[in-house]
Amino acid sequence: MIFRAVRDGRPYPEHNLTLKQWAEIPPRPLRLDQLITTKRELALDKLLAEDSTFYGDLFPHVVQWNGGLYLEDGLHRALRAALQQRNQIHARVLVLSGPIE
Repeated sequence: MIFRAVRDGRPYPEHNLTLKQWAEIPPRPLRLDQLITTKRELALDKLLAEDSTFYGDLFPHVVQWNGGLYLEDGLHRALRAALQQRNQIHARVLVLSGPIE
């Protein structure tokens, strides 16, 4: 098993963080088997692209909510790590503790 679970969509409330706000969260190591994906499908061309993070954040975005770690952005990078026999990635983790208004 690569991921803890695969979902289609986000179960947590909208957080409205900008890319700049995500960049302020320091990355930390996470095991792939702790992550729950929020996308059921991926594009093979993005998985194989060498420059897939050229225009985005180098680190995946994870939302910690209700005891789960939800991989919001970075599925391709996480899967690429698994294909390279790595069992963890460094990601930015946003901790949500209650409803966002």
